[in-house]
Amino acid sequence: MTPAAVAVVVPAHDEERRVQACLRSVRAAAAFVAPVPVVIVVAADACTDATAALAVHGGASVVPTWHRNVGAARAAGVNHALMLLADAGPDVWLAMTDADSTVPTTWIAHQLAWAHRGYDAVLGTIRLASTTLGALHVARHDADYFRTRRVTGTRSRWEHPHVHGANLGVSAAAYLRVGGFAPLPTGEDHDLAVRLSTTGHRIARTDRHPVHTASRLRGRAPGGLADLLTALRDPAAGGGDPARHRAGV
Repeated sequence: MTPAAVAVVVPAHDEERRVQACLRSVRAAAAFVAPVPVVIVVAADACTDATAALAVHGGASVVPTWHRNVGAARAAGVNHALMLLADAGPDVWLAMTDADSTVPTTWIAHQLAWAHRGYDAVLGTIRLASTTLGALHVARHDADYFRTRRVTGTRSRWEHPHVHGANLGVSAAAYLRVGGFAPLPTGEDHDLAVRLSTTGHRIARTDRHPVHTASRLRGRAPGGLADLLTALRDPAAGGGDPARHRAGV
């Protein structure tokens, strides 16, 4: 399938400090695939700051929600995007990232290339953005994150185990067939990937277009990356589980 249009969906909860950089990177990725139509939708979930206004200024269509639930926010964003692209027919590609992340210029193009090859979904990787947490902290994360990397011959092809809502793409047809994002406070991305896999959809796992995401210790979703980073810095603090992270959550 060669998608007729693309929707980039970004959930955000009080992300006024980061949403502008996110949208700048998404607009650059959208320009790279012109003339393919791209709409950007920000699901501003329970925001009490300027996130929604800044998202509008950044060229996004904003859906205000009050779920305080990332799965419900992503689903609301997708529903709005599909309404905006109703005239594009069934061949719409959904690209997901987070408001605390920036995507590479080739991000959408790479996902569309996988779609053209017949894949229903693309699971990408992340890198930690510039951080004040220190090089040792980043090294601990990277050592765990890349533990499953294998080098074959002269090329490194890493079919990684990770699932990140910050770097995920799926055809709208496949998304709708499996019921879309569940209203989960965390792990909604992993849940969707499991349903896609168990129903026989083709999934590409690639490290070719990593997304840079914030390396903060106080995140928006319970049990997410921020909790993992806290646990790596101070194992006694609990929270994140490196094994769970490697397994794709």
